[in-house]
Amino acid sequence: MLKSISHIKNKTYVGYSTNYKKRLTKHNKGIGAKSTKGYKWVLVYKKLFLIKSKALKYEYHLKKNRKRRLTILQEYHESKS
Repeated sequence: MLKSISHIKNKTYVGYSTNYKKRLTKHNKGIGAKSTKGYKWVLVYKKLFLIKSKALKYEYHLKKNRKRRLTILQEYHESKS
């Protein structure tokens, strides 16, 4: 999960990738998902799956679960304190 760092409002982005570092770089260059353009991003959460279908299923559920995303953000901020 990514968190925007260039705007006042915390915006999150959830997506599947086989290479999260490359994907993050692309998002920060304005290449990739439409919803990420115009923002700078930082990685706040990642989870490894060995089976793609399980990763996509988890991605779908995390996208739909705003409460879980907010918990992840809170944990991220606490780890930085």
